[in-house]
Amino acid sequence: MTPTLVRQHPPHAGPTPRVDLCARARDWSEIQERMLVPLYEAVYERLDVGSGTRLLGLGCGSGLALLMAGSRGAAVTGVESSCAERLALARQRLLPEAQDTRARAGTRLLDDTPGEAADAYTVVTAFEPIGCLAGDSEGLGEALAAATPLAERGAAVVLAGWGPPERCATSSVLRVATKLSDPLRGGGSWRPARRDDLEEVAQRAGLKPDGSGRVACPFGYADVESAVRGLLSTGLFDAAIVATDQVQVDKELAEALHPYQRPDGTVWMPNVFRYLIARVP
Repeated sequence: MTPTLVRQHPPHAGPTPRVDLCARARDWSEIQERMLVPLYEAVYERLDVGSGTRLLGLGCGSGLALLMAGSRGAAVTGVESSCAERLALARQRLLPEAQDTRARAGTRLLDDTPGEAADAYTVVTAFEPIGCLAGDSEGLGEALAAATPLAERGAAVVLAGWGPPERCATSSVLRVATKLSDPLRGGGSWRPARRDDLEEVAQRAGLKPDGSGRVACPFGYADVESAVRGLLSTGLFDAAIVATDQVQVDKELAEALHPYQRPDGTVWMPNVFRYLIARVP
């Protein structure tokens, strides 16, 4: 696999930077989203996701993780409330012939957590990694509060996060976001992941931890330009763009990527991501 970050399009202080949101969503779908495929595969294998699974994906992005679950036979519902452009791409990917949120084979894609479910979900996933932005766990907690009442007792809730900074080469690149967004610190700036980030979220949501794991998710890109586009699509540099400008962020991001560029021009950054499985009481 080549790997995401991450809840991406996280909240940040200050005005939204002027970007082409459709182009950014395409960059997410075509470049960045696939970086977490090993994480999706590891979780689905561990939980034996298949024809009996009713899965709710929070922050489903442009739908790759849902597509993979559906290919295993699961009935899937995806929620993407932070980026309408990503949700539109997910609909193109999963519902090519559907004109609204009603799907063949039970697939649904929504811009908000469903108020009710015909059958309680057996698995809830929140694959967009937390633990790299100040305050990113709060938004996840709100999403879980709305979603877990729709899951059956004992259902698995999967949370994902960045691994230790020393095992994530991309951490050094993400520090660019903190340096450039310093005037807006606390409003979307990067911070190192903490060991108990996922457990703290689960505890606040009233969930019972039931195992965890780590997965290698290297970020691989065809060239520096693709790497810049992919990383920008995560939304992790939005505060930096607000504090400075797009040209400055692009320049410093490209410089930070230089140590990871290989002789053939490709960019390769080894990373480790962590997941926690918790249970609905």
